[in-house]
Amino acid sequence: MPVSRRQFMGRSGAAMIAGTMASSSVWGANERVSMAVIGFGGRGGEHIDNWCSHPNSELVALCDVDQKILDQGVADVSKKTNAKVKGFKDMRELFDDKSIDGVSIATPNHWHTLSAIWAMEAGKDVYVEKPCSHNVWEGRQLVNAAKKYNKIIQHGTQIRSSESIREAMQKLQEGIIGEVYMARGLCYKRRASIDKKPRGAAPENLDWSMWQGPAQEREYSPNVVPYNWHWTYDFGNSDLGNQGVHQMDIARWALNVKMPSKVTGMGGKYLWDDDKETPNFITTSFHYPDAGEMGKQLVFEVRPWISNDEGGANIGVLIYGKEGYMVIPSYSKYETFLGEKKEPGPSGDKGGDHWANFLEAVTTRDASILNAPIEDGHYSSALCHLGLLSSRLGRSFDFDPATEQIIGDDEANGMLTRKYREPFVVPAIEA
Repeated sequence: MPVSRRQFMGRSGAAMIAGTMASSSVWGANERVSMAVIGFGGRGGEHIDNWCSHPNSELVALCDVDQKILDQGVADVSKKTNAKVKGFKDMRELFDDKSIDGVSIATPNHWHTLSAIWAMEAGKDVYVEKPCSHNVWEGRQLVNAAKKYNKIIQHGTQIRSSESIREAMQKLQEGIIGEVYMARGLCYKRRASIDKKPRGAAPENLDWSMWQGPAQEREYSPNVVPYNWHWTYDFGNSDLGNQGVHQMDIARWALNVKMPSKVTGMGGKYLWDDDKETPNFITTSFHYPDAGEMGKQLVFEVRPWISNDEGGANIGVLIYGKEGYMVIPSYSKYETFLGEKKEPGPSGDKGGDHWANFLEAVTTRDASILNAPIEDGHYSSALCHLGLLSSRLGRSFDFDPATEQIIGDDEANGMLTRKYREPFVVPAIEA
């Protein structure tokens, strides 16, 4: 069996420490990246399938706070790979394992930033699911950590690896629809009522304290685990930060903008009296007065139930320019419509391999080739957080992109981060 990169680094001494990226740039031709998946009760299952099937990676470890899920996963993957896969209930023990090169994080949102930072501190490269943060401040610490520890970190907005979507962005830059002034993101996803369920004791197989991690401790609810945490402020970010972050990312990319100067969000729970805390309908708007010839606008709407599509999209992005518009109705497809007659223009429908892009960056030690670098992940996640925050507060606010602070609103600024629970504290990291 080839010696893993992490084992090689351990044998090579101080000269191979993480701060010297160039010195760790040589990988053997037959060497595969040894990966671990953290959290696989849902989306993590796809992580497992990809790391098992990709020729340049091997899945060597799994981690989950639910012992029942962990045991089953270890048994299934060990059988699938014909090799013994390690199992960890506590991710901190996984990070101590020097044989693991990279980790793939598919935990609930409130764990994304801290687990990624811990992983990089331990010398691991990271693939982290969207949104990369639970709040705006966390995202900036994650960006700073990637620079401090000189690690490869890919954000799980896999649309960025689609060949056709990359082509679409290039055509926008070339002026296919003229000066782009607005992008509209859509997330019209059917979300039924989750009803109301009583809180009580957690199942014996679940480490409920570890599951909560950075959040303040609360009583267990079967309407939080395994999926409905998305609609709870302590753990999730509504569908704006769940599905919507994909389309928010494309909308922001199309406009070629980062942080906004003004944010407006308005929404509520207009259907069903259930255990959801976050709005099931929300409209957000982000203003960029200094972008383009006369400024730019990003608008995003979440609808939860029966709805029409727009431009052929229920979950997608519409981009408007002086000479036409573009529709991105899926993870890989784009269409353009030009002039007053809306004549069909260039189009494409070809996907890509986000996992392979991460693995190439890891083996070449070249973060510049990442299709979804963590700073882009931070900006797109932050827009979701800001829009949801405006709706939650019931007011618009002005935002300083340079400091990533809300102007003249102490209450709102306090909600750009959270109160952390020891020992699960996201550290402040200087750039």
